[in-house]
Amino acid sequence: MYLFTLADRIARGLRQVDLVRIEHHRRFLLTQQLSDGGFRGREGDSDLYYTGFAVRGLAVTGGLTSSIRDSTAAFLSEQDPLELNVIDLLSWFYSALVIQASNGPNLLDNQPPEFINRVAIRLESLRTSDGGYAKSRDGTAGSTYHSFLVALTWQMLGRAVPRPNALIQFLYDRQREDGGFVEIDPMKRSGTNPTAAAVALLSDLNGMDDDIRSDVLGFLTDVVSGEGGFQANARIPFADGLSTFTGLLTAQDLGRGDMIPSDRIHEFLTCALEREEGGFMGASWDQQADAEYTFYGLGILGLLNTES
Repeated sequence: MYLFTLADRIARGLRQVDLVRIEHHRRFLLTQQLSDGGFRGREGDSDLYYTGFAVRGLAVTGGLTSSIRDSTAAFLSEQDPLELNVIDLLSWFYSALVIQASNGPNLLDNQPPEFINRVAIRLESLRTSDGGYAKSRDGTAGSTYHSFLVALTWQMLGRAVPRPNALIQFLYDRQREDGGFVEIDPMKRSGTNPTAAAVALLSDLNGMDDDIRSDVLGFLTDVVSGEGGFQANARIPFADGLSTFTGLLTAQDLGRGDMIPSDRIHEFLTCALEREEGGFMGASWDQQADAEYTFYGLGILGLLNTES
């Protein structure tokens, strides 16, 4: 599965990073766990989305101890996955599977026998006429990001995406003249993150070709920031942690991990995003570290130390 393969790739790279440095970030993630077992979001309360990133961060740093695992499982067991949106559903599934793989409880055992089929029906209810998936059932057009999330959820279910050719065509229709991909159809200027999602999904669906690879690499060249990271799009004048993670990952996957010298990315990461006491922020203007951006920071560190 994509997320587990990526986690293994990052974990292998992080083994080459100074242990003291990794420990600072692991401790930061641990401070984000609340009494109910969930991990806090930016608003301060337990949040499934941030819990998913905290679990991912702890997993790649070897910090998912039995006590943290079990308390997180208790939080997840209080959630009804059948009532969650796709973003939270993926966070729930991934966290549940990591906990199970860590010799913790199997949270799927608590679900009704028809659970997988009900989730599958719900996912397909998000399918739109353009072949993609929308954020909600009320959506009339597909989203590149949500299509990627739905495809990852299908993997968690152990099933293939239905009508893959329609999804491939949906993604082709989201490519623009600048070489990248957009999030929704009316957009004219591509973004780093929807481009990364499209490349990952097309690769999984065997929909990539040399022309797309060349186009995407051209687009990524246009979003390289002077700071040493990747911008969210060509008009935003600064790099950020998410775009640098997805941009670097995509560049590596397309054989151009050298697009930005690794020492420049490391300098950007260290000077603009990393806190000495642990945790990563979203961009140079950000004032708050959180579990999501800490995972991206760890992900960048891991990718800089391994090529896949």
